[in-house]
Amino acid sequence: QGKTVPAMHACAHDVHMTCWTGTARVLTDLKAQWSGTLVFIGQPAEERGAGAKAMLVDGLFEKFPVPDYCLALHVSSDQPAGTLGFTSGYAMANVDSVDITVRGVGGHGSQPQSAKDPIVLAAQIVLALQTIVSREIHPLDPAVVTVGSIHGGTKHNIIPDDVRLQLTLRSYSDEVREKLIASIRRIVKGQALAAGLKEDRFPIVNVKDEFTPAAYNDPKLVERINGVFGQWFGEGVMIERKPTMGGEDFGRYGRTERKIPIYMFRLGGVSPAVMKRSRALGQSLPSLHSAKFAPDTECIKTGITAMTAAVLELVGKK
Repeated sequence: QGKTVPAMHACAHDVHMTCWTGTARVLTDLKAQWSGTLVFIGQPAEERGAGAKAMLVDGLFEKFPVPDYCLALHVSSDQPAGTLGFTSGYAMANVDSVDITVRGVGGHGSQPQSAKDPIVLAAQIVLALQTIVSREIHPLDPAVVTVGSIHGGTKHNIIPDDVRLQLTLRSYSDEVREKLIASIRRIVKGQALAAGLKEDRFPIVNVKDEFTPAAYNDPKLVERINGVFGQWFGEGVMIERKPTMGGEDFGRYGRTERKIPIYMFRLGGVSPAVMKRSRALGQSLPSLHSAKFAPDTECIKTGITAMTAAVLELVGKK
């Protein structure tokens, strides 16, 4: 009609919700084949890592029945449509955001001896932080410390009062997570002492309240559901995926006091023809967060079928 229609792919969350709605409709039609209570969680704010926490704090499992299992799917941009991906055990990482304000004593660039340069100190801190993973964390424990942002100063000849750093931390175990945070605090303080700063100008380390816990797929549940997928889809559909250091707050449902077994499987979202052509040309496929990522709608049928099969395995009448 010649009208502009706002649209977004939403990191494939539109596909997720379509599969979610479709599964609810199919299971309603198949009510005679299962017994029990199904809770469909329409959770917002996954990308910020805050949605699951907010729903749990709001009393999700007090207002609605506590589930025996939690299931989820997520589209993958590197997996052909019609396939299902799985990771047993740790699948996605703890995610922490850390802000560091490196404080100094400002001054004129021609007289550095009269100042305490926070830019130099920030540079030393950035380099020192790189030793945490390489020298303090066990080589077999995955961990990431990335400085994603550094901002300081206003002009060529001015030594600023402060520099701001933004970090992302990734880990699987809570012990490694705590070690990363403690090491950052120690290194930052040590560098400030070495620079001769007084305590009232020590850097400020703020671990933001955006913590997303690691997603741990229960191995027994994974094995059980994968067996059902094999029966429904046949051979060649299941793809074992390596754990990633990305974050997904679905993991929080398995971290409550009830220790609910969870399983998030991956839904192939790329047309096999597109994958074949990209590989032949040596081109990379658009990532989930790319504006060019366009999920193959054929994956919707696979997603609905897979989730329906999983639910019937868990609550179906034997």
